[in-house]
Amino acid sequence: MDRLERIKERYHCCATCRHFRVENDDGNVTSRCARLGYETNPKWQFRCWNPKDRVRRQIAEARKSLRKR
Repeated sequence: MDRLERIKERYHCCATCRHFRVENDDGNVTSRCARLGYETNPKWQFRCWNPKDRVRRQIAEARKSLRKR
C-alpha cells in the first residue's frame, strides 16, 4: 500500500462521507446512509464513499506534506 492509499484509508469511513446522517426518532438515535437508505455504523467502509469537503481538504493537505518530504 503506497502512502496516498494510506492517507485515504485514514479518513475512509461512513462518518466522513457526505451521505452520512444521524437521525433522532423519538429518542432512538440511528446512523444512516442517505444515499443508500440503510442503517450504518460510523466506522464502516463502503466503496461508494464520497468524502465531505472538510475531509477532501484534509486529504489534500496530507498529500502536500508528502510531496514536501
